Amino acid sequence: MPPLLERNLDRRPDPDALLAVAGAKKRGKLCIFLGAAPGVGKTYSMLERARAAKADGVDVVIGVVETHGRQETQALLEGLEIMPRRAVEYRGRVIEEFDMDAALARKPKLIVVDELAHSNAPDSRHPKRWQDIEELLEAGVDVWTALNIQHLESLADVVARITGVRVRETVPDVVLSSACDVILVDITPDELLQRLHDGKVYFSQTARLAARNFFTPGNLTALRELALRRTAERVDDQVVDYLRQHAIEGPWGAAERLLVCVGADFASDNVVRAAARLATALNAEWTAVFVERPGQEEADAERVKRVDDALRLAERLGASTERLSAHDLAGDLLRFARRENFTQIVLGRSRSGRLARFFRRSLTQELVRRSRDIAVHVVTDEVAPPPGKIRLPSPLSLAGGFAGATASVAVAVGFGAALDHWLHLPNLSMIFLVAVIFCALRFGLWAAIMAAFLSFLAFDFFFVEPDYDFAISEPQEILALLVFLVVAVITGLLAGRVREHSIQLTQRIDATRSLFEFSRKVSGAATLDDVAWVATAQAQKALGAQCVVALAPQEGELRLAAAWPPLDALEVGEMSAARWAFEKAEAAGWRTGTLPNVRFQFRPLTTPRGVVGVCGVQPKKMDEPLSAQEDRTLSAILDQTAIAIDRAQLIDKSIHAAALEENEKLRTTLLSSISHDLRTPLASITGAVTSLRELGDKMSGSERQDLLASIEEESGRLSRFVKNLLDMSRIEAGALETRRDWVDVGDAIRAATQRIRKVFPDGKVIVSVAPSLPFIRADANLLQQVLFNLLDNAHKYGGGAAVSVHARQEGGDLVVTVTDEGPGIKPSDLERIFEKFYRGGRPDGRKAGTGLGLSICRGLVEAMGGTISAQSPALRRRGTRMILRFPAAETRGEER
Repeated sequence: MPPLLERNLDRRPDPDALLAVAGAKKRGKLCIFLGAAPGVGKTYSMLERARAAKADGVDVVIGVVETHGRQETQALLEGLEIMPRRAVEYRGRVIEEFDMDAALARKPKLIVVDELAHSNAPDSRHPKRWQDIEELLEAGVDVWTALNIQHLESLADVVARITGVRVRETVPDVVLSSACDVILVDITPDELLQRLHDGKVYFSQTARLAARNFFTPGNLTALRELALRRTAERVDDQVVDYLRQHAIEGPWGAAERLLVCVGADFASDNVVRAAARLATALNAEWTAVFVERPGQEEADAERVKRVDDALRLAERLGASTERLSAHDLAGDLLRFARRENFTQIVLGRSRSGRLARFFRRSLTQELVRRSRDIAVHVVTDEVAPPPGKIRLPSPLSLAGGFAGATASVAVAVGFGAALDHWLHLPNLSMIFLVAVIFCALRFGLWAAIMAAFLSFLAFDFFFVEPDYDFAISEPQEILALLVFLVVAVITGLLAGRVREHSIQLTQRIDATRSLFEFSRKVSGAATLDDVAWVATAQAQKALGAQCVVALAPQEGELRLAAAWPPLDALEVGEMSAARWAFEKAEAAGWRTGTLPNVRFQFRPLTTPRGVVGVCGVQPKKMDEPLSAQEDRTLSAILDQTAIAIDRAQLIDKSIHAAALEENEKLRTTLLSSISHDLRTPLASITGAVTSLRELGDKMSGSERQDLLASIEEESGRLSRFVKNLLDMSRIEAGALETRRDWVDVGDAIRAATQRIRKVFPDGKVIVSVAPSLPFIRADANLLQQVLFNLLDNAHKYGGGAAVSVHARQEGGDLVVTVTDEGPGIKPSDLERIFEKFYRGGRPDGRKAGTGLGLSICRGLVEAMGGTISAQSPALRRRGTRMILRFPAAETRGEER
């Protein structure tokens, strides 16, 4: 290959960059007007550009713009289409909010939505305006908005330290990173202060207060620097994207990846924000991880809440999250970092006490010592956290542990005294260690510590000279007692930890067993409703929370399939959250970013073929998040439920496909049969009519009679065929009306025999009817039709032999049999002959009939309350016998 061609092949566009461009074409474009502080002219610049776009023919709509009383800004709104706002009652007054539904219905090319960091009213679809804008972008609408740099989530703590003001309304950094354009609106601090003095930013009283607190030259300069830096970083990202998309060579280095360690302390939020700033500066991917020791998963609610809040903050700032469980925190964390190719680790400074640091290294020290190829960043926190507190068990648990420890030590004292009296053992301390271990395994860690100190005192009082006194006569006894105390405490700690691990293992075994039982039950559920009921019952049992499952049938509208405890229907807001979770494939409702005020949290049930429904959970404690164990259990239940629903849908589709295939076969068979059975008699009739028309005068009388007889025979054949089709359609549609009159079976047999002799003049029919047969309740015409069809089949397949008809009474039934002497039917076909369009062979090897006769016979007989069956061989290992059974009525004489 020529070098030039080879070099061109190496310079291919980055596939990820091209995919990002392809995905962006489906979304609307976001343009953010970024400023260092209020009053720099973001809204003014945005409206000027909107008027220019309107003049160029762009469909521009003003969704919401806050002028704050500025006349020059208000003047720019003239001539632009302004959407009406939605009136919302909040805390006794009416406020106006951006109308999201009206914007989606209008769907302009470009919409202006001011104040990106705004918080919506509580009953709004999304709690934040940036989430409204995200939905507009997903709908393909271009959006222009404005943002001050202090509202960026990763800079909230930096701005608080610079200005002394804590910003409440923040926007995730990923919103700024996903913007197609970032326009920096900038003026000097002196000019902004002059605007503030002239009343162009706030009213006079508010302006004076802002000038003393927020709008100081130092603050504005620092905020201006932050805005310039973030804009430059965004421009750098756009340059890199352009180079990758167009395969322009550049000095691409190895990508940096950051791992930030999140803990349960109060500094985790600052660590996460510092990591977000570092990741943004390095343009690196980053992951937030929480590592816990086994046995700490079920910690107090406050600790769980701090961890969950820190992880959610990391997700909002653009990080992925992980949870790990490890004994060796530093070792397992480094192994995870190396396995996932992280180049840097970010964590907070350890806050363990001096005594704890004296006995063992902190996590920070261990990571620094053991990390060789991974950089470690330690984030210091200037603000001291609230003093921690030792988590003690409940008073009742402490009282029980103390009582158990006292009783165990008392038993040890008694047992030791007995041994000392009889055996005079030199050291009885091991007996007290048994008491400590017993308390640790039976009552827990605190009881073991109590037992250790009680054993120390009891051993000194009863078994160390001088007896019955806490004084110690020999110096070596002091060392022995101290060693005993240390050994007892350590033994109690280890045994208590073993007990905690055992309890945790038991809980996990119970959870695993519960999930196994659930998988067994859900695998046996055949329908979607069964799967939904099993899932709701299991979720309620595992979490102790109300659970609902809503599924989407073929038409796509969600319906409440199951709820436990039972629930009639979801409220309007809850159904809106469920639809959002279903349509967007993301969680909605309680403690999420969409409709967080509803009582349920809805999660999508996702299968490889898409979202099939949602599961909603209402926890027992609305003010506390789900624990890590509960979240894992719920996720496992939802995953198995989604698989079971997918399997049930596939089963339904396979059954439907099999039915369609069977119907297609029947349709093909019917068309083939109709085309053949109509064509043959029509051809005979057409030929006979043509012969009579052209040669009628030249034919003899006998020849004309033969042709007319042929026409009559074939017409009758057509009539019977059409009648069979009509009878079958009426039977299948359930529209067959039968009369239940008293019928003499002998009369029906004689009428059917006379009809068949006209069709088969040369055929022989033997009739045998027992005397004094009872009547039956049936339809005389339908019974004659059944007997005629059976006689017709018997003559066609009997090979020209005689056909016999017998009628007799057997117990409470009246039995009619029609027997031929043909070749018979294979045992495997005795039931198939009553199926539609099944045709057996004639003695000459040709197929006969349409395959509807016997199927019609079964339908008619069952409609009259009887049964029909086939028997073969019938006579002398040959022939076929059709057996009809009807319930007999009263005797002939009694009925008359």
